[in-house]
Amino acid sequence: MAQPIFFDLDGTLTDPKEGITGCIQYAMEKLGEPAPSKDELTWCIGPSLMYAFNTLVGPGRSAQAVEFYRQRFSTVGLFENVLYADIPHVLDTLKTAGHPLFVASSKPLVFVDRILKHFDLFDYFATTFGSNLDGSLSDKTELLAHALQTTGYAGAYCLMIGDRMHDAQGAANNNMDFVGALYGYGSVEEYEKYGFSRWAERPVDLLRVIAWSESVQGE
Repeated sequence: MAQPIFFDLDGTLTDPKEGITGCIQYAMEKLGEPAPSKDELTWCIGPSLMYAFNTLVGPGRSAQAVEFYRQRFSTVGLFENVLYADIPHVLDTLKTAGHPLFVASSKPLVFVDRILKHFDLFDYFATTFGSNLDGSLSDKTELLAHALQTTGYAGAYCLMIGDRMHDAQGAANNNMDFVGALYGYGSVEEYEKYGFSRWAERPVDLLRVIAWSESVQGE
């Protein structure tokens, strides 16, 4: 059986910079806080919203900030998003080769599915996994553990593809293999910190890296 593959969403399948940073700016302005520039907020792409707002506005106001964020994100921000080049080709090739495909995103599942359907990606995936609106399952380690339990796969047989350290950490903690989407918002240092040494500089490079991994496993 071909290796099951779990994909992150933000920074891996789509570039969400415009929507995420714009909604963070909106939330901070609603709270009367000066908002950093969008480029200064790219570190918020990947971690949970609570983590980001705890840092930006403090724990006492982070829950209110998340509410303001979702006011804009649920109607406008989730579609201020760009599909990375060649992603449909990558997914189609992997699915045709027999790989069971999944999404595992810290974003609330209700938004994950809407974004995937918007970009005509939803049908590539056997199941999608995301956090709950109350913030539970936003930790990537917990989310992947939940996804593995639900699908019945052992982590050692699975691959996680993501762009940030949280993806690499979640994979490592669940005994999964990992490939870094270097075209997203992470870095080689983030992947190497958790013992991983393979990454793709372009989405289409994922096919080469995965094929190489399978050839090594088959030796």
